[in-house]
Amino acid sequence: MAEELGKKYPRGWALRESTLTIPAGRVVALVGPNGAGKSTLMGMVTGLLRPTTGRIRVFGDVPNGRGMHPAVAFLTQAKPLYPQFTVAETLKYGRHANPGWDQAYAEGLVERAQVPFEAKVGTLSGGQRTRVALALALGKRPRLLVLDEPLADLDPLAREAVLETLVQECRGQGITVLLSSHVLAELEDVCDHLVLLTDGRIRLAGDVDELLRAHAGRPGMDRLSRLALAYMREEVAA
Repeated sequence: MAEELGKKYPRGWALRESTLTIPAGRVVALVGPNGAGKSTLMGMVTGLLRPTTGRIRVFGDVPNGRGMHPAVAFLTQAKPLYPQFTVAETLKYGRHANPGWDQAYAEGLVERAQVPFEAKVGTLSGGQRTRVALALALGKRPRLLVLDEPLADLDPLAREAVLETLVQECRGQGITVLLSSHVLAELEDVCDHLVLLTDGRIRLAGDVDELLRAHAGRPGMDRLSRLALAYMREEVAA
């Protein structure tokens, strides 16, 4: 839960006056243009950034800006894996780095993705690296999984396959997901809660179905794009 949250850098405010509750067990889409404050918000949720103003709690604890909460996993577009490690060595690293690590579960995710354990991470395709990174994130058995544009470098077929696995695993395990993406259409059948950020402020937040009933939209567009466009039009008109 965040209350009046803000983050200021030397160049100015990246996020300000943001109050938000992320509902447990849901898949939440965090959307907005470049520079809207999405990565900054995620950084504070994960505990990697300290807020300038306001308060934030993650599972009842106050993040200190020096490290992640043990119940939180974070995966970015960069997917910081060691290219010289094999897949098996990567999972071994995960076991040593995470107290709640589930080796069998992580290995099962890699096996189902048909990624060879003996291959070095640096030789894998983009889709395979994402599968390994996802296994590394889910293997720590998080209660909250934060994903900052993790699929941006994948082709459409790979994105669809990874998203399908992600949703299946997270909903099956009751994991709350906060997922950022510029491609709203790819989140259409994945997310059931929406947070819209523009200019460093939270403009819209709620269940997708409820928000759709409250905002008009353009026929033929995916639901999340319709919501975002409808809200922006209402803001301009106001």
